[in-house]
Amino acid sequence: MERSFADDVQQLGYGAGQVLRGEGILAITKALLQSGVSYVGGYPGAPISHLLDVLADANEPLLKSMGIYYEMSGSEAAAAALLGASINYPMRGAVTWKSVVGTNVASDALSHVASAGVVGGALVVIGEDYGEGASILQERTHSAALKSSIPLIDPKNSLPSFARMVEEGFLLSEACHEPVFFSIRIRACHMRGALVCKDNVRPALSMRSPLGAPAFSLERINLPPFTYQMEAQKFEHRLPAARRYVFEHRLNEHHPGDESEIGIVMQGGLWNTTLRSLHVLGLADLHGRTSIPLLVLNVLHPLVPEELIAFLRGKRRVLVVEEGMPNYVERELKAIAHDEKLDVEIHGKDVLSQHGEYVPQLVLRGLQRFLRDGGLRDLSAAAVIERYERLVSHQTRMRAVLPRPVDKRPPTFCTGCPERPIFSAMKILRSKDPSVGDTHVAADIGCTTFSTQAPFNVGNTVLGYGMGLASAGAVAPLFGKRVISVMGDGGFWHNGLTNGVASAVYNQQDSVLVIVDNMYTSATGQHHNPSTGTNARREPTGMTIPDALRGVGVRWIRTLDSYRIPDMLRTLREALTTRQRGLKVIIARGECQLERQRRERPRARKAIEAGARVERPRFGVDPDVCTGDHSCMRFNGCPSLTFRESPDPLREDPIAHVDETCVGCGVCGEVAHAAVLCPSFYETRVIANPSWWDRFVGRIRRAVIRRLALAGAP
Repeated sequence: MERSFADDVQQLGYGAGQVLRGEGILAITKALLQSGVSYVGGYPGAPISHLLDVLADANEPLLKSMGIYYEMSGSEAAAAALLGASINYPMRGAVTWKSVVGTNVASDALSHVASAGVVGGALVVIGEDYGEGASILQERTHSAALKSSIPLIDPKNSLPSFARMVEEGFLLSEACHEPVFFSIRIRACHMRGALVCKDNVRPALSMRSPLGAPAFSLERINLPPFTYQMEAQKFEHRLPAARRYVFEHRLNEHHPGDESEIGIVMQGGLWNTTLRSLHVLGLADLHGRTSIPLLVLNVLHPLVPEELIAFLRGKRRVLVVEEGMPNYVERELKAIAHDEKLDVEIHGKDVLSQHGEYVPQLVLRGLQRFLRDGGLRDLSAAAVIERYERLVSHQTRMRAVLPRPVDKRPPTFCTGCPERPIFSAMKILRSKDPSVGDTHVAADIGCTTFSTQAPFNVGNTVLGYGMGLASAGAVAPLFGKRVISVMGDGGFWHNGLTNGVASAVYNQQDSVLVIVDNMYTSATGQHHNPSTGTNARREPTGMTIPDALRGVGVRWIRTLDSYRIPDMLRTLREALTTRQRGLKVIIARGECQLERQRRERPRARKAIEAGARVERPRFGVDPDVCTGDHSCMRFNGCPSLTFRESPDPLREDPIAHVDETCVGCGVCGEVAHAAVLCPSFYETRVIANPSWWDRFVGRIRRAVIRRLALAGAP
């Protein structure tokens, strides 16, 4: 069913003393309102989509009444540019986006904000989509913080810690006059817990209390010679002010312990994993109390040398638990120890992994390696090793049962996805039409990326969101035949229109672009974009892809139903073979099936419960006709297509079968006909609460079928 955020929106209005219960990202959203923000915006994507979803639903009942401006920005760059409001005016604002890919897009505006500085608190909530649950390339935001001298908060994973660090983040921003990164991991975003709330704070400057006059300061314009002074400001005043604030307000946590020779320094976001690992090794209790001294860095940049020196002094060995590379914290600790001539061994990546998410198994192994070299007073190294061996002994037995790893399951399109038939058509055209043959296909970020996986294997490169066409710029003129580029409607509006289409028209590129228009930015969770027809506030936009294409000079445009594979084959063939030069754009439209089912299934269920007649399509495979060729799966691969034993004892191969997850899109049958396969697919209509006429017609049909079956029997 379609997800409702009504309960979350209600909790956002809680006052002092009330208890909010929900996900980590909800606590962050509540903390923003408790901090007196004047504006909130961002570009959606895992794992911070929930923040924007809840705010969109809360806009009418809550944000408007408080005078807070909310927008779903057109890209991360547009979101970062929102922070420009805090450069001149004492208003607090927060923006959000997904991980390092979003920061890359936002970097131009973000660098300008960081250079000019802010007078109002500015917070950037970064959803660190990193590790096993990630959907993107694996990098961290730490380097962006260092590059632009932006403080970086990586809080301990608990709802009260998130709320406190959001509030401290605004105060830190105002103390050092820089925007602040607030980094939260994908698991922490969806972690559930409780938060004792405070009252929401109405912003001093808002849509209900507007600015009286504009503010102008030439020194805040990013042009020489002022940029030279801005750089000096960062290192002479802003970063020192940030260090003072972090130190004086104890944003980092020092947990003393009885062990005098060893210690552990960790990122705040790795607190839970590290303490759990210490617990299972017998070195911490259930509440996280341990005899090993700990330094928890809730602020990763800037680091405070006084804190680090005080922690290192007197210790013989220290472990740094720091996720990702480069190992900035470990390097800085080693440099400080060298400068201060401290006799301490600093370990990190030598006992832990240089890459990948620090999951419990990995941290546990690293701690065991660190502790087996001694230094513990209350527990011998042999006892630690013996306990670790007991914990992992089952792995040997598992390897005996599973001699090789379980095959990885590739990501794929959802059942009934309107994008699946597009790539079925491409694969059929490539294999069945020698006049066209194979060609280079530039894929794109989003759901369309699944085309590169089995059974399609269509797509030679993936560069960036909306960059499919731009990535074919040098391939198209050198390939010897027209190439195909793909982008979704989300990517088109995000980046593809300017950096892809406009650039291709400007450079007179002769190639083919397929725009997959499923009416939402589905890769980020079915969020609204101009193709949806309304914005996140449910206001009509009046923007269409064909109008935008014509506006930048595209003349060859075809719009068709993505589910009609014969039409797609014919249009692709025309685009690849026509004598007309220039960019040729095919817009394949079909609503995102996930969003459609979230809307239609509850509606159908309510109608059935009310006794109304509801008719739904279902597809199946005739077991007597299916040959077991399985080309339907090789050209389509819908999750609802599976195997079943053939009822014919003379056929050894299993036959195709459509299971109960079928949504009736009809693509399997379309593929069967387009690829000239066996005609074994049939469509039925499932009727709930049938009328007397439906029952009468059903009896007649069954009687006719029975008579025909008897007549054809030997």
